[in-house]
Amino acid sequence: MNDFSTDVKLARGGDSEAFARLYSLVYKDLYHIALYSLRNSHDASDAVSDTVLDAFCSIGKLKDEKAFRSWIMKILSAKIKRRQREYFANTAELTDDMPDDGFNYENVELRDAVERLDPQSRLILSLSALEGYTGDEIAQICDMNAATVRSRLSRIKERLRLELSGT
Repeated sequence: MNDFSTDVKLARGGDSEAFARLYSLVYKDLYHIALYSLRNSHDASDAVSDTVLDAFCSIGKLKDEKAFRSWIMKILSAKIKRRQREYFANTAELTDDMPDDGFNYENVELRDAVERLDPQSRLILSLSALEGYTGDEIAQICDMNAATVRSRLSRIKERLRLELSGT
């Protein structure tokens, strides 16, 4: 993980270039998590844009400079959850709009199995598998108990293993 301390201090002081440097270090991760959680490139882009705007406006509230990455991921998590609630409120059908951006599933069965997961499970899995966050970090990002995250992640992986093995 990067040490964001210097740029966070500068960004808190109003340095937009420092914030741009911070954003350049996390934007791909933000987008991938949003895309695999929302399964729609437009909504993923909107969630990331909303996240960056909120982060830029509230960077002064960040207490621990070294926690920038988990702080911005927590903002993204809230944006993803809000969009997911909108899906259910509008009963809109989710589209399968996952472009070939160099970040592909190795096979169709895995992609289908992941898409059948509920939105919260996809978010937890993407934070763990795609970004390498620990159970404790995911718990903080998602406002959940760390033990719940670890057991849920274990059940998610077991479900995927069983689906992919055909049993």
